[in-house]
Amino acid sequence: MEELCLHDALDEIPAPAWDRLHDGGNPFLTHAFLAGLERTGCLRPAWGWRPRHASLWRDGELVAAAPAYLKGNSHGEFVFDQAWAQAWRRAGLDYYPKWLVAVPYSPVTGPRLLARRDGDRALLAEAMREQARRDGLSSLHVNFHEAGEDAAFDEGWLLRTDLQYHWRNRGWPDFAAFLADLRRHKRKNIRQERDKVQRAGFRFRIVHGDEASDADLADMHAFYCGTFAAYGNHPALSLDFFRHLAVALPRGLLLILAERDGETVAGALCLRGRDRLYGRYWGCRDPWPAPGLHFETCYYQGIDYCLREGLAVFEPGAQGEHKIARGFLPEPTRSRHWLANPAFFAAVADWCADESRAVARWRDRLMRHSPYREHPADTPPAA
Repeated sequence: MEELCLHDALDEIPAPAWDRLHDGGNPFLTHAFLAGLERTGCLRPAWGWRPRHASLWRDGELVAAAPAYLKGNSHGEFVFDQAWAQAWRRAGLDYYPKWLVAVPYSPVTGPRLLARRDGDRALLAEAMREQARRDGLSSLHVNFHEAGEDAAFDEGWLLRTDLQYHWRNRGWPDFAAFLADLRRHKRKNIRQERDKVQRAGFRFRIVHGDEASDADLADMHAFYCGTFAAYGNHPALSLDFFRHLAVALPRGLLLILAERDGETVAGALCLRGRDRLYGRYWGCRDPWPAPGLHFETCYYQGIDYCLREGLAVFEPGAQGEHKIARGFLPEPTRSRHWLANPAFFAAVADWCADESRAVARWRDRLMRHSPYREHPADTPPAA
């Protein structure tokens, strides 16, 4: 007999039991990453995040679990449902708190219903939905789940899709070989961007967590905070969290640091999985960096790293059609949504179907602007 348990902190679930439920290929799903957010003050009720993780037990054994949060707003999710919240409020109902299965602040596809067996994923999804009903919640959401988890969701879950831009390694031996497969004008533009950065005197240092000094981590955190401040956003991740990642994921944390005249002036923070590199945050000291510095730090250095390390995919973050010209092609992302109100569910279902068709058409159009000389085979759904 299965039992659903709810947890106000991930540390209530033993790390070995949690990590046995996934294959370790995605760093964002590790107990170390998720619990670290909580321990270092990155998730607070005042910011709309209250941990409410779900675990499914059978005969004293953890068989399924999900990182989940009661959300008081829709910030930091990257699957936008603010229009739903407004409609719900106009009907005189409370949309928040909602229950969200996700990795906070991270629009990265990966496992969301952690289990070794597909049947246990489906049991967890149903148990969480029944819990949401009992608690009178407006909705339950699962953001950026893998396509392979679709079987866990029945017709009572709406599907939404969106696009991100990913680089896929075709086995190029180096950056020059990658460039050779691009159309001439795209290849020329990238070379010019890289040349400008080099002529401006920038040099790059690549360090993993176990190689990063505290000064490196402090610099990267300052860059991150500066970027958020420039856009009027609150930087939720603390310096202590960066320090935690360096220790807990020593080879999973990657800093790409730009230096000039002996000073670190810009950087990008990435996480490395088994076969993927994930770009997360960027920033620089100068609010008007040299032309091309952002592209070099966030894209080209990451591609170089993937080629050297034999990584299959580079996901540089959400949005950004400008990435296409630099070798990143559109791939679909997925999310699932259960809404408690049947009438609202029916109305939103039509909207989601229209949205998915529009996303598919837009992806087809974007693929016709591929920067590659030979149009690549259609990339598979993100998994």
